[in-house]
Order: sequence, then structure tokens, then C-alpha cells
Amino acid sequence: MRALVSARLGADFTKLWTASAVSNIGDGVTMAAGPLLVASVSSHPALVAGAVFAQQVPWLLFALISGAYVDRLDRRRLIVAVNLMRAGALAALAVTLATETVTVAVIYTVLFLLGTGETLADTAMGALQPSLVAPEKLPSANARLYATFTIGNQFAAKPLGAWLFVISAAAPFGLDALTFTVAAALVARIRSAPAPEPQPRASLRGEIIAGVRWLWQHRLLRTLAVSMGLGNIAFCAAFAVFVLYCRQQLRLFDIGYGFLLTAFAVGGLAGTTVAAKLARAFGSTAVLRTGLIIEVVTHVTLAVTTTPWVAAAVLVVFSIHAMVWGVIVASLRQRLVPSHLLGRVGSVYALLELGGAALGSLLGGLFASALEITTPFWIAAVVMAVIAVSAWRPLRQATA
Repeated sequence: MRALVSARLGADFTKLWTASAVSNIGDGVTMAAGPLLVASVSSHPALVAGAVFAQQVPWLLFALISGAYVDRLDRRRLIVAVNLMRAGALAALAVTLATETVTVAVIYTVLFLLGTGETLADTAMGALQPSLVAPEKLPSANARLYATFTIGNQFAAKPLGAWLFVISAAAPFGLDALTFTVAAALVARIRSAPAPEPQPRASLRGEIIAGVRWLWQHRLLRTLAVSMGLGNIAFCAAFAVFVLYCRQQLRLFDIGYGFLLTAFAVGGLAGTTVAAKLARAFGSTAVLRTGLIIEVVTHVTLAVTTTPWVAAAVLVVFSIHAMVWGVIVASLRQRLVPSHLLGRVGSVYALLELGGAALGSLLGGLFASALEITTPFWIAAVVMAVIAVSAWRPLRQATA
């Protein structure tokens, strides 16, 4: 398999892909063990929830700034340095656990550093990839990266992280430190990544504004970015109360809830295998438009059905669409954005994606508390219908 990928997409992409696979396993292990660690130190709900926020808030604080630095610096070296920094932070956490000196403040600090590193490394990886892969092969490359994330982070790592934590609280974090070290070594071996092109140096604020302005003036990418941001508000508003929806609407409890989450992950994995093929067969425009229709149908179906297998089926289709949409949009952005702006434009997408998710989660809980458990799904269906109508014509440019 490794040789096949190397032959089709290049040896340097294989190193990047392998580094992503290794670090995704480590990330998944920490995501599973992190809540267990916080709960073992403090049972206060606010402190447990705060640990999740500590890792997410850097995206809201630093996404645009990180994008500017990704365009200023050597992206390969930046990824190596950030991965080593994250490995050091996790190793320090493992030491405090082994010596029984860990505190909530230490955990929060490490999680904040991990989230900050994510804003730099993830943005730099997306900006580095187009220099390693031919433009026509970007959909296949992105599909492989998305598949790696789904398999490593969602399927394999979560049970491994919980199991390691039971054996030793320090073990999952030590393993994650090792995965970041290995990932750094792999990226350091990439040879074809070009040095940053010399650009007139403006202030950091000016560079950020230049990236936002460029995106806003590009009709197709602006449409995709706004659609993604608003779509995430709609999606997360509906799925913020999904566990309660399963209990009250579908009459399912823990095992059934886990089954639906698994169905969602299976659909996502299937989406990575068909994304590039669908784009080639039908064109990006048709696939993206169909995806918007799927979003509307998904929310309406979940709002009206009380049958678990219907919900499972629609979630599989939705997650296939979500993965296909992600692969196509990432490939379009990597092809259309000038190399010296890839970091900044990618950071705007990340800010809209995560900001939309945070706002949607907050709104979903409020709507469900004040009205019915299915209200967020109805609202999401209306929002996605408006997005579909508004984006329909601009999406014509996607295939061209």
C-alpha cells in the first residue's frame, strides 16, 4: 500500500501522509484519555468542560495570526518545530502524572499548548501539500488524509486511549509525545518542499487583512467558506443535543447512541473512498450541489422520524456527503489560492468552521431547552435550504 501511494502521489507526500497517520493516532489517544484524566483530578463539571474549551479556544484566538505566520515561514520547518513542541508538552504532562504532581492548571496549560500548536501545524500541512502533489491529484491526496484521520483518530485510537489510561495514567500521553516526535522526523525528511517565495513584508495585521480580502473577492471560495461556516452553525445546533435526541425521539439509550455514532464514522470512511471518483465522474459542481440537498433532507428526516434504522441510514449518507464535500473544497482551495496566501486563506476557513461549530452548539442547546428536541433540526433544514438556494449559481465555477 505504501509503495502504491508513493508511486502515484510521490515519496514526499507519503512521508506527509504517514506523519499525519501517526500523529492522528496520538491525537485520538489523548482525546479519549484527556477527559478521563480531568475527571480523575476533579469531578467539578465546569472544570471538566473547561478542559475541552482550553484546547479549542486557541483556534478562536490565533487562527488568523497562525495563518499569517504559516505564509511567512518555511512550512516544513514550522511543522517540525511545532510537533516537537507538542511532544515536549505531552512528555512533561506524562512526567507529572508519573510523579503524581499533576494539577488542573498543568492539564489546562498542556491542552492550551496542544491547541495552539494545532492552529500552526494543521494550517501549515494544508498549505504545504500543494507543493508536494500535482494539482490533478489533490483530491486523491486529500481523500487519503481524510481516510487516515477517520481510521486512526475515530476508530483505532479512542479505545486504545481509554485502555492505556486504565493501565497507567501517563501511558497515553507518553505515547502521544512519541507520535509527535515520529511525525516531526518524517516531515523533516521531506525534500521537495520549496522555500517560501519572497513577498513584500507588511505588518501582521496587514497580512491578515490581505488574506481575508483575497478570499472575499473570490466568488467561489467566498461562497464555499460562508456556506461552510453557516452550515456548521446549523449542523452543530442540531447535533449538540444528539444524545438527548436519541433518547427522546428514537427511544435509544447508550448502546443505540454508540451504534449511530459508529454509523456516522463508517459513512465518513466510505466518503473518503469515493470523493475523488465522484468529482471526476460528475464534476465538482454537481457533487457540491447534491451535497447541499442531502443536508436539507438529512435534517428534515431526523426531525420527523422515530425509527432508529432510518436515522442510521440518513446519517451514513450525510457523513459520506460531509467527507466528499471536505475533500473537494480542500482541493479547490489548494488549487485556486496562490501559494503565498494558502496559510492565511486556510486559517479563515478554520476560523469559520470552528467558530460556527461553537456558536451552533450553544444555540442548539438553547433551542432544544426552550422548545422541542427536534426544533434545532427544523431550523437547520431551513438554514441549509437558504444556503442551497444562495450558493447554487456561484457553485457553477467549481467544475471549471
